[in-house]
Order: sequence, then C-alpha cells, then structure tokens
Amino acid sequence: MSGAMSLYIHAPFCAGACDYCDFYSIPVKQDDERLDRFVTVLLGEAEERLRRFNVTAVPTLYIGGGTPSLLGAGRMRRLLAGLRVLLPQWPGEATVEVNPESADEEFLTACLNGGVNRISAGVQSFHEPSRLMVRRVGNGKLLPQRLALLASLYGEAFSADLIAGLPGQHEGALREDLARLLAFKPGHVSLYALTLEDGVPLADASSPIPLLPEDEADRLWLIGRDILENAGYAQYEVSNFALPGRRSAHNIRYWRMENWIGLGPAASSTIISTGSGGALAEGRRYVHAPDVDAYLAERPAPAEEYLDARTLIKETCLMGFRYREGPDRELFIRRFYQDIEEYIPRALSRWRKRGLMVPGMTALNREGLLFLNAFLVDVFAELDGGSSWTDSS
Repeated sequence: MSGAMSLYIHAPFCAGACDYCDFYSIPVKQDDERLDRFVTVLLGEAEERLRRFNVTAVPTLYIGGGTPSLLGAGRMRRLLAGLRVLLPQWPGEATVEVNPESADEEFLTACLNGGVNRISAGVQSFHEPSRLMVRRVGNGKLLPQRLALLASLYGEAFSADLIAGLPGQHEGALREDLARLLAFKPGHVSLYALTLEDGVPLADASSPIPLLPEDEADRLWLIGRDILENAGYAQYEVSNFALPGRRSAHNIRYWRMENWIGLGPAASSTIISTGSGGALAEGRRYVHAPDVDAYLAERPAPAEEYLDARTLIKETCLMGFRYREGPDRELFIRRFYQDIEEYIPRALSRWRKRGLMVPGMTALNREGLLFLNAFLVDVFAELDGGSSWTDSS
C-alpha cells in the first residue's frame, strides 16, 4: 500500500479528566519526564510507519488528545521540527488541539512558527457552574484572555468546541456561551450534544450530578444550531459549523473514509485498498493499546484487524452520511464498483419521500441529520439483506 495518507497524533496527557470524557489520557504536569520520552518515541514511530506504508503525501496533520498543549512550547517545537524532516512535504492543513489554560503565547507562537496553521480550542462552556459540575479543568475566567490571544495570532484559523446539555446549563447560559465565543470570530465551531459513554463518571447511576432531561438537552442543541447558522456558520456535519473556507479538511477525510495513520497510545490507523481485478476493496485497521507506559517502554506493535468489503461499506455509510455532502461517490465506485445508490436504493427512496435528503444528492438534509441514527438503521438493514458482496456486477 502506498499513496496519500493523513496523519493523526494522539498526545494522551491531560491536567485532569472531565467527568464526561471517554478519550484515553493520563494526568500529568508539564515537568513530567515522560513528555520528553513521548516526543522521541513518537517520532520514531512516525518514521517507521511512513516508510512501511510508503506514504507519498500527507494532506492533513492533526495533533489531538488528551491535551497536546501540555507538551509545552519546547517539546512542540521539537515534534514539529522532527515531523518536517520525516514528511514528504508539509501538510496543507496542520491542526493542534489545545486547552486554553495551557495554551500560552509561547506555545501558540511555537505552533505558528512550526507550520501549524489551525488551532482547535476546547472551550466547552464559559458557564462556571456547569464547568464545576463536570470537573472541567481550568478557570473559565481565563478563557477570554486566551481566546483573544488565539484570535490575534490565528485570525479565523481557529476552531472552538462547545457542549450543549451540560449539567446546570440553561438556555440563557448557552446563548451567553455562543455570544461570548463568537465575539472572537473563530472560523469554525463544533457544537456537541452531551453524550455519555459507559464508564464515564457522569454516566454512573450513583453520580450526584443531575443531568438535564434528554428533551431539554436536545432543545438547547437546536437553539445553538440556529444561532450559529444565523451568524453565518454553515452546518457541514452533524456537530460542525464553519464560515466559508474554514471547514476541517482533516475531519472531512475521516468522514469520507480516506486513509489515515494514527500514532501514539490509543490511536488507530485505517488503510483501505481500491478494488482490483473484480474484487471489492478491503482494508486493515491498526489500533494501539491505551497504555502510555508500555508505549514509552517498548512501543508494542498495534493490534491488526482485517476489514472486509461488508464492514467497509457499512463504515463508509456510518461516517459519510454525517457529512452534509454525503459519502464520496467516486471513491465508493472505485472501491466497490457500484454507486452507493445501487447498494441501498430502498432506504434512499424512503428517506427522499419523507423529504429528509438533499435533492439531487446522496446526502441527508438539515432536518434529516437529526434522524441520522434511524436512517442508518434502515441502511444497515438493507445492506445486511443484500447479496452483492463478492461480485462487481
């Protein structure tokens, strides 16, 4: 396998864990010696993976976490300099995630000088009661200062995350969150509905923190969506909104199921072939164990999973229909020899008759995205009843 592949780096370090988060991370302070070792091991893995998969281009780079800004300016400079040596060319989009409390001017300047042209800031909320209830790290009072710094260095080339439906949140608090954030003119906003996975503290039945009723949380998200759209931010994915020209190129590659390499503990890679000789595409997924100490000690090989055509077609639908343009139909035909319309004609027909798809496109419309899970149930039922998994007719 060779060709263009995006690069994701997982920096699994946080100052503390929020009670809603299920991403793998460990608590550290910025003087933790493991952070230096992490940069060294990661660059070694990057060199090995880029060579193994004969990567000829890296369209996008995303350094996420965790909290990459906990690496500090010096380590980030070393990481970016090392990547510049290893990559065939610098990516057109290079993003680093930050938490505002650890993203000081020295760190952000190191990113800017190192080729990072997009920052993603985890704001979540300015509302201090909600932040305290979910044990959000950092002081909300610091947010305006750090967002002003971001805006001065990056202009519109920064994104910010907000969550609708946090404990203690009400309509006034959400409206204030959006007003305060939009005053800094980020080019991109991710507005997430609070979703709790099994095992996170807020999902524990014994948690003393009262959650909002589901209907109220949904209502708040819809209010947020409308505010963003009225402010000129177009919804281009279930939870993502952007000004013109400010969509996340890296995340679009995920939603379109283009190849990517993941580096670091808990990161995953997905490498998919194109169809050839009448055989449908197949792929491989490589997943690192969520274990920082093992990664730093010996960098064990990631677990490997074979992805057959049936799995890939389902994943293409699962990811692609999140995106307002829908799955990449040309890429789908190259991989599976038929248009996606030929695999799921009945599901598409039903949802078109309900007025929930974009006319002339294989994509859910603004209202249809609200029912994405129900749509996918229909799609998977039709795929599971299909028989054209091994032929190209």
